[in-house]
Amino acid sequence: MTTPRILAFGGSLRRDSFNQKLAAIAAEGAREAGADVTLVALRDFPLPVFDQDLEAAEGMPEAAKKLKQLFREHHGLLIASPEYNSSITAALKNAIDWVSRAESVDEPPLVAFTGKTAILCAASPGALGGLRGLVHVRAILGNIGVTVLPDQVAVSKAHEAFGEDGSLANEKQAAKVKNLGTQLARHLAKLLA
Repeated sequence: MTTPRILAFGGSLRRDSFNQKLAAIAAEGAREAGADVTLVALRDFPLPVFDQDLEAAEGMPEAAKKLKQLFREHHGLLIASPEYNSSITAALKNAIDWVSRAESVDEPPLVAFTGKTAILCAASPGALGGLRGLVHVRAILGNIGVTVLPDQVAVSKAHEAFGEDGSLANEKQAAKVKNLGTQLARHLAKLLA
């Protein structure tokens, strides 16, 4: 039986990102359910804003190639997405845009996304916890060949929700976030069986 491989990350570049902490909690649930989880930070893959002229002149940036390879090597995506102005962050959208690009004329379209399964969560200082942004993330992923599982968790008042160690203070909420990782791992295990 193939072990499910999950790529987990937050959609923010901020060093102390609430969403990176959220991704780590959900990743725990996936690991406990038997998945092999790679937790990365988008800040470790510095990318220029996607520009087709830049791509034509210089090719795909090395950081984009590395990130794309990670996407290709994993069966599932666990994304914790902040909400910026009621939508997706520029960093997350830019990463998706670069990873979606073909590196050669014979590469199948959207090879790093097609057939993947994702699960989403969000943390935001606002009252809705990032729910509005998740609608956009779900739509983008769905349009590029990713199956997005229906369950999601949004953590409101994120600036008050996390302890010094990165854990969620509310144990029920923490269990719900971990359960997202568990669900993704179990779903992928069934697909790979």
